[in-house]
Amino acid sequence: MGFVLSKGRPESTDGRLEKEIRVYDLLDRLGMEYYRIDHAPAMTMEVCRDIDKALGAMICKNLFLCNRQKTQFYLLMIPGDKVFHTKELSPQIGSARLSFGDESFMEEFLDITPGAVSIMGLMNDEDNRVRLLVDEDVLKGEFLGCHPCVNTSSLKLYTRDVFDIFLRAVHHDMTVVHLGA
Repeated sequence: MGFVLSKGRPESTDGRLEKEIRVYDLLDRLGMEYYRIDHAPAMTMEVCRDIDKALGAMICKNLFLCNRQKTQFYLLMIPGDKVFHTKELSPQIGSARLSFGDESFMEEFLDITPGAVSIMGLMNDEDNRVRLLVDEDVLKGEFLGCHPCVNTSSLKLYTRDVFDIFLRAVHHDMTVVHLGA
């Protein structure tokens, strides 16, 4: 596949959703350097691997999770090659019985839909309903790949900018977790 890597926001906003444009507006306002690839909807990790190879950034799985009572919500970022086991994560965050969060909560809190789950959604979580969990290996790469709240574009950002500048700007902290290979 011939993906085109472009620096910064698209020249035209035609056909793009407002939530995607809000991501570019925020990144530009924060002075963060980023690169972008536009593509067909990325619905599988295989497609994401091809995109991330073109991006030259770490493949991240972003999982929207909740506790059994649906009172605590989490966004877990792990390298794409790691497998998520709830029994490994639960004791680290003091929450038993984690499961995947309902799509309705994902849309309500992060303004994103399945297939577009991304750390960028935290910009829409003004009430801090979602706790960010980051596997330690995600922090090791120079670049991070993520969606701008839609799954028809992917961004390449400096990892340190995402976890320093972006998180501070959207008033979120992160909890670093340690998950097996």
